[in-house]
Amino acid sequence: MVKAKNGAELLVQCLEAQGVKYIFGIPGAKVDTIFDVLADHGPRLILCRHEQNAAFMAGMYGLLSGTPGVCLVTSGPGVTNLATGLSTATYDGYPLVALGGNVRRGQRHIKTHQSLDNVGVMKSVTKHSVEIYDGDSIPEAVVNAFRESGEPPLGATFISLPQDVLMGPVEAVPLSPMRPSAHGVAGADAIQEVARRINNARLPVIFAGMFASRHDVTAALRDLLRRYPLPVVNTYQAAGVVSRDLFNCYAGSLGIFCNQPGDRLLRQADVVLTVGFDPAEYDPEVWNKGRTGALIDIAEHRPAIDRHFQPHLELIGDMAANLRTLAGQLASRSDDPSATPLVLEVQDALLTFKVEGVRESGFPIHPLRLIYELRHLIGDDVTVLCDIGSIYVWMARYFQAYEPYRLLFSNGQQTLGVALPWAIATCLARPGEQVVSMSGDGGFLFSAMELETAVREKCHFVHLVWCDGSYDMVKIQQVLKYHRPFGVDFGPVDIVKYAEAFGATGLRIHGADEIGPVLRQALDTPGPVLVEVPIDYRHNQDLCAMVSEHATS
Repeated sequence: MVKAKNGAELLVQCLEAQGVKYIFGIPGAKVDTIFDVLADHGPRLILCRHEQNAAFMAGMYGLLSGTPGVCLVTSGPGVTNLATGLSTATYDGYPLVALGGNVRRGQRHIKTHQSLDNVGVMKSVTKHSVEIYDGDSIPEAVVNAFRESGEPPLGATFISLPQDVLMGPVEAVPLSPMRPSAHGVAGADAIQEVARRINNARLPVIFAGMFASRHDVTAALRDLLRRYPLPVVNTYQAAGVVSRDLFNCYAGSLGIFCNQPGDRLLRQADVVLTVGFDPAEYDPEVWNKGRTGALIDIAEHRPAIDRHFQPHLELIGDMAANLRTLAGQLASRSDDPSATPLVLEVQDALLTFKVEGVRESGFPIHPLRLIYELRHLIGDDVTVLCDIGSIYVWMARYFQAYEPYRLLFSNGQQTLGVALPWAIATCLARPGEQVVSMSGDGGFLFSAMELETAVREKCHFVHLVWCDGSYDMVKIQQVLKYHRPFGVDFGPVDIVKYAEAFGATGLRIHGADEIGPVLRQALDTPGPVLVEVPIDYRHNQDLCAMVSEHATS
C-alpha cells in the first residue's frame, strides 16, 4: 500500500484494511476529498438519495455481512439527517460505522454555515462518537470505531472528519483489524444451578431475544432443544430461531401488546430462560410485571436492571458455549415440557389464526390471506424485510420464519421507512438471493425515493405496499384511547405509476385469487418490483387489545 497523500487517502486505506466493500453515502463539499479518492480506489460507493436511508442500508448490510456497514455524509444537515438511522442501528443491534464531515478546525469557534458539534449530536444515538483533530490519528479512530460497533451489543459508531484534516498531509499507515474479543463460559456452579432449576421446573419456557439470532447461538439453542425439548417464544427480532424440525417447541412471537397465546406461557412458567434478550424488544413491565416464577438470563453482556427485569441467575459470556454446556447438564425427564396441555392449547390457538387466512377471500385483501399466500410461495432462504405499522404486528405474529435473519424488523426504535433501503442492502449482502420487502403506504413514502437507487444499482427485489390510506397503527390506538381518530388519514398514491416513473415495474392485486399469480410474476420479473396491495384492516383493533380470548388465563 503506497503512502497516503492526505487524510482522505489514509481514511480510505483504513476502510480497505477493514475489508469494507461498500460505502453508502451522499456527497458534499466537506467530504469531497474522500469522494475524489473513491473515484480511483477503495470500497464501491452506493450513492443514496437521503442520509437517513444511507444509514439504514449500512446497518442492514453490516448485520447480514458480519462486518460493520459504512455510511458517509457531509457536514451540518448531512450529519443530523443520520440521527434516526444511527439510533435505529444502536437500538436494534446493527453494526454500523458512520463518517460525517465538519468545517475546518479553525472555523469551529465562529458561526459559519454547517458548523456543528457533531460528537455532541451523535452521543445519544451511538455507542461511540469521536472527532479527529490530527490526521495521523485516523487509523486508531477507524479501528476503534469498527471494534466498538462489532462488540456486543452491536450498534452504531460515528467519526467526525473536519475538512482540513481530510485535506492535510499525514505520515501514519493503516492498522490491522482487531478480532472481536473472546467471551468465556460462565462459572460451572452457575451453570449447574441453572440446570437444576430447569430440571426441577414444572413449566420451563425459553424466551429468545434478538441476539439469539446469531448463527452460532441459534445452532446451540437448536441442539439443546433436540436433546431437551422446551417450549420457546421469541421476540420479533428473534424470528427464525426455531427450525422446521423443532416446530413442536414453538409457541409464538411476542412483542408490544401482551395479548398473545404465548404470553400465557410466560405468565404461568415457573422458570423463564431469556436467551439474547434486550429489554427494548418487549418491555419487561408488560410481560414480566407480577410474575412469580424464576427469571434466568443468558447473555453476552450484562443487561440493564430495572424493577421488572431482575434475573435470579445470569450466565454472562459466550452464549453458544453456555448453551452447549447447559445442554449437557440437563437430565432426562418423564414428561415433555413442550407437550403440556397449556403448550398444546397455545399452539392450537396460533394455528387457528393462520388457518383463518385461507378462508379470507374478500377484497380488499385481509392480512392473514396475504401472509398465507406469501409463506406458501417462497422458500425458507428468502429474506423478508418489514416496515413498521400495523403491517409489522401482522407479519411478526403470523408470518412464520424458520431461519435467523430471514424475517427482519426495526423493533427497538420501530422506525418507519426502513424496508425499502434494507432491501437494497440485502441485495448487496446476499447477491443472487430472493428478497421481499414490504411497508404500509404511510411508511413507504418515508424512503420511497430510494427506488431510484435500486433501479440504478439493478437490485432485484419485490416490495409490497399495503395500502389503506392512513397511519393505521396510530389510528387503532387513538380509537381505543379516545374513541375517534385524528390526523392519520392521507390521500391515495398510485403505486404502479410511481414505480413506472422510476423505471421499475409496478403491479397491483385486484382480488384474493390474484395474490399468488401476481406475486409469482413479481418474483420472476428482473429489477425492483412494487406491488400495490389494497389491504383490509377491519380486524386491526384486535392487534392491540390488551385482553383477548386467546390470552386470558
